[in-house]
Amino acid sequence: MYPAPPSEAYNKFSTALPAPTAPVYSMHPQANGGGGLRQWSTGLCHCMDDPGNCLITCLCPCITFGQIAEIVDRGTCPCVASGMVYGLLCLTGMGCLYSCFYRSKMRGEYDLAEAPAADCLVHFCCETCALCQEYRELKNRGFDLGIGWEANMDRQRRGVMGSQVMGAPVIPGGMMR
Repeated sequence: MYPAPPSEAYNKFSTALPAPTAPVYSMHPQANGGGGLRQWSTGLCHCMDDPGNCLITCLCPCITFGQIAEIVDRGTCPCVASGMVYGLLCLTGMGCLYSCFYRSKMRGEYDLAEAPAADCLVHFCCETCALCQEYRELKNRGFDLGIGWEANMDRQRRGVMGSQVMGAPVIPGGMMR
């Protein structure tokens, strides 16, 4: 009905911020700068989500690393070989560089964000936490890291699910009193 007064009409001393604009959404993840990367299923410091793995990783990280490497390499390098190479590199202080390579490889395979920091920085500063997070990520994706790549693929062929989180049982017909 009446034209709106200019925004500075009521207060001569205002700084007149520009009007907010609506965000622009796109169907293509690359167009909005997200790159389509997913978040990790658990945080870096959520080690106690799996206390058994946390204990093993703290006492002997080469076991956890070997299990992760076998799955990430799709069974081309056995757990024992990867774990031994990692253990020897840890004696020289270079284990974090080797494990950083596998974190990057895993992130690329599952389109995970490089978070909370660069892969090498995460492994250099928080090696055991990073290994625990990678272990949990693979476990949450249905892998049983204790049985290796071949057994996981055999389970998948037979239609047996890994250690998925189960919900409440379904009651046919609903609940009744």
